[in-house]
Amino acid sequence: MNGRDMKMLGAERRRFLRTALTGAGVAVAACTRSVSAPGGGGEAPRAGEHDEAEVTPGEDLMQEHGVLERILLIYDEAARLIDRSEALDSAAIANAAGIVRRFVEEYHERSEERDVFPRLETARRETELVAILRRQHQRGRELTDEIVRLAKGGTATARLAEAMRGFQRMYRPHAAREDTVLFPAFREVVGGKAYHELGEKFEEEEHKKFGEHGLQDTVAEVARIESAMGIADLARFTP
Repeated sequence: MNGRDMKMLGAERRRFLRTALTGAGVAVAACTRSVSAPGGGGEAPRAGEHDEAEVTPGEDLMQEHGVLERILLIYDEAARLIDRSEALDSAAIANAAGIVRRFVEEYHERSEERDVFPRLETARRETELVAILRRQHQRGRELTDEIVRLAKGGTATARLAEAMRGFQRMYRPHAAREDTVLFPAFREVVGGKAYHELGEKFEEEEHKKFGEHGLQDTVAEVARIESAMGIADLARFTP
């Protein structure tokens, strides 16, 4: 076989491979549409066509606990800097305490005190726990007052570190008990229909108080404080 014949044979082989691969691609695409679409026909659902997953009241409250936990990390770092006599921007602590005041105390805790605690008390469920949580809410507000006052004073003192540590020590077990004991009991007491309706109520109140993206905006605000304090990198917490 001469060189000209070899070139023609090579060209024929390339055309064959292109045709075969194209046919396979069409077949795969057809199978994908058949499997994905309801009834085996038509196109697969496009992104965004499904309804957004519902956020339950318990999940909503636990997400808000996540905001609180990140504030506690800020307090922890601030107290560490004070102990070591290192530079600390006290305005960042005042801002963090401001988030606690308006998002945790005036919104999250008020929701619990209005919609969660009374239902459990009426059902005689976890009444001792509820009584402790109520007292801790009040004590938390007192500590926040003190943290704001000391931070706005412009001087990072040992008393400020003590107040932040006291807030941390109380709220970590506080939130953990709510997540693992209180909220599951609450769901049992309320029942499915009322639980769903309460989720819608929480969402409406959040939008009314903080705007359509209230949680996301608050998380972004916390993240800015974390960045300013040098603790935004999650990897640094890996032991």
